[in-house]
Amino acid sequence: MNQTKHFSQEMLRLDPERETERICSRMRAIMVNQLKRRGVVIGLSGGIDSSVTAALAVRTFGSDRVLGLEMPERHSSDDTLEYSGMAASSLGINTLREDISAILDALGFYRRYDDAIRMIIPEYGEGWKSKIVSSNVLENNGFTLFSVVVQSPDGELIKQRLPLNCYLEIVAATNFKQRVRKMLEYYHADRLNYCVAGTPNRLEYDQGFFVKLGDGAADIKPIAHLYKTQVYQLAEYLGVPEPIRRRRPTTDTYSLDQGQDEFYFSLPYEKMDLCLYGKNNSVSPELVAPAVGLAPEQVRKVYRDIDTKRTTTRYLHLPPVLVEEAGEQFQHACSTSL
Repeated sequence: MNQTKHFSQEMLRLDPERETERICSRMRAIMVNQLKRRGVVIGLSGGIDSSVTAALAVRTFGSDRVLGLEMPERHSSDDTLEYSGMAASSLGINTLREDISAILDALGFYRRYDDAIRMIIPEYGEGWKSKIVSSNVLENNGFTLFSVVVQSPDGELIKQRLPLNCYLEIVAATNFKQRVRKMLEYYHADRLNYCVAGTPNRLEYDQGFFVKLGDGAADIKPIAHLYKTQVYQLAEYLGVPEPIRRRRPTTDTYSLDQGQDEFYFSLPYEKMDLCLYGKNNSVSPELVAPAVGLAPEQVRKVYRDIDTKRTTTRYLHLPPVLVEEAGEQFQHACSTSL
């Protein structure tokens, strides 16, 4: 890419109508030639990504061949079902509600999660809320530190740095949520002969912001090539309800309200998109910095963080790794059977 003095959000501007038609055409071809299924199952969170993915599926296959799954649990935000219902109603698709609290309880999720937090905050218990937050990449020295924020029943907030073992325990427990939801998506896809659509945007897909065999599992990922800024452009074109388009991006994983930039990304998505675009297109930090309101050295830190996340989350993208290639396995099996 030729670097320009006018680096700005306009770099991410697309033609929504043309892009919609391109995605829908590819989805039709993939369904007919590869997946060979009758329709699409989508987990609806009430967020922008799942709403746009559902809208694209409806545009491609029709509302009668799209099923939206609402899968709340005990820690879900109070307005999650309001927004997911709004998305489904605007698209005219059928929905099913699967409250996964009982499944998570049977798996011991809530107990495991609470026990992990009590490792550093012993008084944590019934009526308390919590979330994980990360250190700011612009202020640290090349490594990310995680803390837990808890709120007592009387509203007092406590923040404590998380030792690595506590952090891993908490994340391992919360990953149950994404894997249970995906299990249900595939159950309904199997019984209907549908495929499962994943909802990651480019920022999430590139930076490994998903759970392996959880929300990272899907048969088709229609918006994984789009920066989140571009997902919002498609949302407006596709008529996604304005309250959903105004909603702050959230993980909806922890009982305390948590933005994605608190937990994983260095910056709000508008700035993170530009930094990722600049990194992908070899734009110097000096040109990106004015567009995102940072100093060049801060953009360099974001670039380094992008590289670090790509390295540390590569495992999430890998399929099962074979010791031998499939052809070699077959030849070996044949030779030993003679």
